[in-house]
Amino acid sequence: MRRIVIAGAAGRDFHNFNVVFRNDPNVQVVAFTATQIPDIEGRVYPPELSGPNHEGGIAIIPEDELAELVASEGIDEVVFAYSDVSHEHVMHLGSVALAAGADYRLLGPRSTELRSNKPVVAVCAVRTGSGKSQTTRHVARVLRDSGLRVAVLRHPMPYGDLVRQAVQRFERYEDLDAADCTIEEREEYEPHLAEGNLVFAGIDYEAVLRRAEEEADVILWDGGNNDTPFIAPDVHIVIVDPHRAGHERRYHPGETNLRMADVCVINKVDSAPPEGVEAVLASIEELNPRAEVVRAASPFEVEGDPEQIRGKRVLAIEDGPTLTHGDMAYGAAVLAARAYGAAELVDPRPFAVGSIKETFERYPHVRDLLPAVGYGDRQVEELRETIARSDADLVLIGTPIDLRRVIELDKPALRVTYRLEEQGEPTLEDILRARGITEPAEILA
Repeated sequence: MRRIVIAGAAGRDFHNFNVVFRNDPNVQVVAFTATQIPDIEGRVYPPELSGPNHEGGIAIIPEDELAELVASEGIDEVVFAYSDVSHEHVMHLGSVALAAGADYRLLGPRSTELRSNKPVVAVCAVRTGSGKSQTTRHVARVLRDSGLRVAVLRHPMPYGDLVRQAVQRFERYEDLDAADCTIEEREEYEPHLAEGNLVFAGIDYEAVLRRAEEEADVILWDGGNNDTPFIAPDVHIVIVDPHRAGHERRYHPGETNLRMADVCVINKVDSAPPEGVEAVLASIEELNPRAEVVRAASPFEVEGDPEQIRGKRVLAIEDGPTLTHGDMAYGAAVLAARAYGAAELVDPRPFAVGSIKETFERYPHVRDLLPAVGYGDRQVEELRETIARSDADLVLIGTPIDLRRVIELDKPALRVTYRLEEQGEPTLEDILRARGITEPAEILA
């Protein structure tokens, strides 16, 4: 019996376990380790999902206890299974495992990708915050306009009751309420629902996929962080970010995505420096010269009258993961504040409370804007209190969801969103058509 620990962050780790280890009689997964996501450690991957070889479920412990666990439990192997970290980070953790006496392994796409009986388009990225969301919505619109029924399968975000979340289907905003979705989950699901896309997610992606296939002509994989697809794609679209040129070579598994891609979208060409665009283009040409290249802008749009921003002291709220482990220092709200003449960006750090204050301490590069972290009721309340305590004249909401749906704000607020705007040819529609993905549903059937 080979004793294994899976190092994860409550997503890819659970999927790898389900697909590779759950039904292997020669393996005992002793524990998952946890990082990146608050309040995951201390829980148990439940016995209802862990299978007959793990009847009591599987403990989830903090990653900083890994070395002690390997030694005390006689662990044979540590499997690395999370995303959006530097190559150096991957091997630092590998050094911890090796020094403690265990083997160290990464599982590849051939071992972990599921196969669908429907065409699959995957949208992934080289880093968090590259522009997957607007790209996925754009692709979904192209597919819908071709008369196809689209099921969006979202990378897992298992922050609640794991048994209850095994297979999730979202069609209306009320479904999000019924599932007690966190802000982080809503940020990924709600924009799709607003455009009429059917969304599936969960823990057991074999079951999630089979459920989605019942209602769809095409499966659209909406990747998380910079992770590789859980479903084997017929067309693999990968977003690269010229604002962070060079990251496509230095982050795991973003470089893997780049090397696997059928299509590379160079996003944000409207705001990135020309040398950044040329640098990522050079990476594509060197690492994956067969990939087709699409250039795109991500213009922002402000609801209502953007002149309301002029002269105001603005609190900019941006997508949490993009700012934290995505290493970005601004987003749509900051860009809108600058473009429309805000008097200043309010520094939220003096007003931060609880876990919001801890987030600023952990990510010191985040300044003059507020990351919308919201993994549970406590963080949502701390986010609300931080906003209320600030002395801003106006709140700019640059998160993928309208925070006013989940937080009652005591200040005037405007929402800022991104959209994808392709520049030149080929377009994603051209590529999907050439590959036969946009054929009418009756032909695909």
